[in-house]
Amino acid sequence: MATRKFLPYDLKMQLSGKTVLVTGGASGLGAAAVDMLVAEGARAVIIDLNEEAGRAKQASRPDSVRFVRGDVAAEADVQRAIGVAAELGGVYGVVNAAGVPAAERVLPKEGVQPLPHFERVIRVNLIGTFNVIRLAGAAMASNEPTAGGERGVIVNTASVAAFEGQIGQAAYSASKGGIVAMTLPIAREFARIGVRVVTIAPGTFDTPLLGALPEAARQSLAQQVPFPPRLGRPDEYAALVRHIFENEMLNGEVIRLDGAIRMAPK
Repeated sequence: MATRKFLPYDLKMQLSGKTVLVTGGASGLGAAAVDMLVAEGARAVIIDLNEEAGRAKQASRPDSVRFVRGDVAAEADVQRAIGVAAELGGVYGVVNAAGVPAAERVLPKEGVQPLPHFERVIRVNLIGTFNVIRLAGAAMASNEPTAGGERGVIVNTASVAAFEGQIGQAAYSASKGGIVAMTLPIAREFARIGVRVVTIAPGTFDTPLLGALPEAARQSLAQQVPFPPRLGRPDEYAALVRHIFENEMLNGEVIRLDGAIRMAPK
């Protein structure tokens, strides 16, 4: 019986030498993605409101990282970041990691959740993600395609809260559920320009957000994960981002990265 030979995997998006826009790249999951990109020989343009952390990230790798202070839901700010990427050869990838948490009941003891609180979470997490997708997608459409016809890759960040939102997560779950819901239709539309769109839905990860919790609370969250019984590491998120960039068949999909956790009501 003849041994099957695999063809060289030469059609994938090569990160080396490419420029990737990373929203929320100053800390947490976004920062881990930036570190991975630099390690792979790529350049990263960070857009974030955390100026101190963003400047520090740029200073640590001035040859590979640029920081733009900006709001992902503001068109002018995102266009400015894309302009910086254009100066570095054009934006060939996006990692949408910017987001804000929210923990507030719809009917708290004080009365009713203020509508502006809900609107803020939707604006940053959902509208901000869409804003970056539409503007970066337009820029990617003019990229030189790979041998396989690919012009870019967009990786979004949702959450398991999109599927099992806990009490107090109505706004957060709605924002992340929206990211999940728009992944496939945008991937189908962007197929004509050779841009893939994939979303990661992380579970409980050891980020600055969880770092602010008491150790007992952190341990409780870790023990809810079936296996491995711990919080996820940002570098594990970054490893999946890298694989998405490299695997041309990943498109229009939402990938849970959660250790098989299924969140309880509270």
